[in-house]
Amino acid sequence: MSEPAAVQRVQTDSPWEESIGFARAVAAGDRVLVAGTMPLADGAIQGEGDPYEQARAAFGNALAALEPFSLGPESVIRTRMYLTHARDVDAVGRAHQEIFGAVRPAATLVVVSGFVDSRVLVEVEIEAFRGATTP
Repeated sequence: MSEPAAVQRVQTDSPWEESIGFARAVAAGDRVLVAGTMPLADGAIQGEGDPYEQARAAFGNALAALEPFSLGPESVIRTRMYLTHARDVDAVGRAHQEIFGAVRPAATLVVVSGFVDSRVLVEVEIEAFRGATTP
C-alpha cells in the first residue's frame, strides 16, 4: 500500500515502535505529529521518581523526533502531558514552561491510571507546524 509523497515517518530505538507498529513522528503536509513519548534513554527510565526530570527528558525525546524535519520548540503548536499523579502537575508544568514558555502552544494535561512501565510518571505528545516562525 503506497502513501502520499508528502507523508514522512521517523523511527527511533523505542522497543514499542516495532512491536506495536507505529512511528515516533509522522509529517503530513505542514504538520508533524510526535507519538506518546516517555523519558527513556538507552533503555533506561530517566529521572526515576522525579516528575520534573521525567517531563524534561520526555519532551527532549519528543523534540529530538522533530530534528529530522529541522524543527525545534518554536515550531510546536500543541502539547499533551499525561501524568500518573495529580500531585505532579506543578513539576511537569514548570518543565513545560521552561521549554515552551516563549512559544505558548495549546496544551492539555490529564491524569491517567498508568503506563506500560510503572516507573514512568510522565508521557508527552507534541505537534509541530512546519511554517512556524520564531517568536
